[in-house]
Amino acid sequence: MTLRYLIDTDWVIHYLNGHPSIVVRLNSLTEQGCALSVVSLAELYEGVYFSSNPTGNEQALDDFLRGASVLGIDAETCKIFGQHRGRLRAKGKMVGDFDLLIGATGLRHGLTVLTNNRRHFELIEGLPIESQ
Repeated sequence: MTLRYLIDTDWVIHYLNGHPSIVVRLNSLTEQGCALSVVSLAELYEGVYFSSNPTGNEQALDDFLRGASVLGIDAETCKIFGQHRGRLRAKGKMVGDFDLLIGATGLRHGLTVLTNNRRHFELIEGLPIESQ
């Protein structure tokens, strides 16, 4: 299956919390190829183990991840990260490392990032974003 979308951490959290518009949108995209960044996966597990119900939340996350594609960070992704970090620093702007790595992963694989965190991702030139 060809991938078209990279799901940001916030959309997974909204999905797991039953946010209606996110649930409907992600369910409509299951056949179109969605993936997560390994960075989002790390953030999600942080939330699981910080929560008051780690066992239940881990099960819900594992259910969500069943059959999901998880994209790692390779040398090209690191290069893209460095290019954008350097450009942003030269302009006096910063995006957090995790968001920039997620964005670099999206650029590396030609994916649209599904996120409601437009403030950070809009600073990454050339990155297609979809928000709700």
